Amino acid sequence: MKKLISILLVYCCALVFGQAYLPVDTADYAQRKAFLASFSVSTENLSKKSRSDYPGKPGNELSKIYREFGKEFEKKVKEKDFVFNSAFDGKVKTLIERLRKNNPQVPRQLNILIARDNTPNAYCFADGTFVINMGLFNWLNNDDQLAAVISHELGHKISEHALKDFLRMIDQDQMDRMVIQNIKSTKENRNQRAFDVLRNRIYRKGAENRKQEMQADSLGYVIFRNSDYKKTEFINTLKRLEDFDTISPRTLKVETYKTYFSLPDQEFKDKWLKKEDFSLYNYNHFKEKLDRDSLKSHPEIALRINRLKKIFPELQTGTADEKPSGSYAALEKTARMETVPNFYHAEEYGVGIYASLQFLQDEEEKEYHKKWLGRCFTKIYEARKNYNLNRYLDRVDPKNQSESYQQFLNFMWNLSLDEIKNIAEYYRKTES
Repeated sequence: MKKLISILLVYCCALVFGQAYLPVDTADYAQRKAFLASFSVSTENLSKKSRSDYPGKPGNELSKIYREFGKEFEKKVKEKDFVFNSAFDGKVKTLIERLRKNNPQVPRQLNILIARDNTPNAYCFADGTFVINMGLFNWLNNDDQLAAVISHELGHKISEHALKDFLRMIDQDQMDRMVIQNIKSTKENRNQRAFDVLRNRIYRKGAENRKQEMQADSLGYVIFRNSDYKKTEFINTLKRLEDFDTISPRTLKVETYKTYFSLPDQEFKDKWLKKEDFSLYNYNHFKEKLDRDSLKSHPEIALRINRLKKIFPELQTGTADEKPSGSYAALEKTARMETVPNFYHAEEYGVGIYASLQFLQDEEEKEYHKKWLGRCFTKIYEARKNYNLNRYLDRVDPKNQSESYQQFLNFMWNLSLDEIKNIAEYYRKTES
C-alpha cells in the first residue's frame, strides 16, 4: 500500500510539473522542411519584385541582398536556431490577431518563428517572417507587454524601415566608391581619410537607426492603443527592457561556489576564487577612435519613454504591471526552463554554467540545472583540452562586466584541466 501511495505521489508531482513546464519539441523536421520550402519561394518572389520595383542597379543590388540574406537565414533554420512549438506560436498569433482587429494596416501574411535566443528581442523581415526570441517570454511579465514589443516591430514593418535601410546602403556604397577612388588618386593622408569615410558611414547609420526606433515607438503605440490592451503596459514594457542585462547582474555568492564545487573526490580550493588585479591598469591611456554614443542603434530608453509621454499625454500616469494570464505563465515557465539549453545550443557554455549556478543558488529546479551544469562543464573540459577555451568562455573585462561575473570568470580560468574534468564527471554521473 505504501509503495502504491509513493508511486501515486510521484505521478501527481510529475503531472503538476508537466502542466507548469511544457518542454520544447525538438522533433520538428517536417515543420522546418515546410518552412524552408515556403521561405525559399518568398525570398525568390521578393528578389523578383525588387528588380521590378527598382529597375537597374538598385534593383539588382537589392535582389542580391535578399538572396544572400535568405541563404544565411536558411542555414540558421537548418541548425535548429528556431523552434516550431505550437504553444509559443499560438500565443503570438493570438496577440497579433488582437492587434489586427482595429488596425487594418497590420500585414496579413506573417510567418511566426520562435528563436532559441535568451535576449528579449523580436524582428520582422521584408517577406513577412516575424521572429520572436524566447527570451521575451522569460523577461516580460504578461501578454500586454509581449504585444507591445510586437506592436513596435510592426511599426518597423509598416514603415518599411528594412527596405529603406537597404536602399540607403546601396546609394551610400556608390558614393563611397567615388570617394575611395579620389583617396587612391592622391598619396596624402590616405589612411586617415579612408577611416573618416568609414566612421562617418557608421555614425550616419547609427543616427538613422535611432530615428527609426523613435518612429516605430510612435506607430507601434498607436497600433497598441487601438487594441484592447492596457495602454500603460507599453511604457512598462520599455522599463522592463531597460532593466535587461545580457549576463545577469545578480550576485553569485561565494557560498554557492563552495556548495556545488566541494566534491567527494575533490575538495574546494580557495585559490580558485583568486581575482586578477586590474587596479593598476589605466584605461584612460587609450583614446577610442569611435564615439560609443554615436555607434548606438537604439536611443536611451529613458529618452524613448519621455518622447512617448510628450506625444501621448495618456501615458504620463503610470500603473503597476498586470498579472500574467495562466497561458502566459506556462510559456514563461517553459522559456525560463529553456534558458540554459538555449545557451548550450548557442555554444555559450561559460554563460550556461553561470546561469545554472544562479538557478541553483535560488534553489530553482535543482536536479534539472545540475544536469545542465554537468553538460556545460563537459564542453568546457573538451575546449580546454583542445586549446580553444576562449571560444566558449569570456575573458575578464572589468569595464563591461559585473563584479559577480568577473568573479565567475576568474574562478573558471583558475581551474586546471583535471579539476574541470572532475567537476564534469561528477555532475554527469549524478545525471545518470
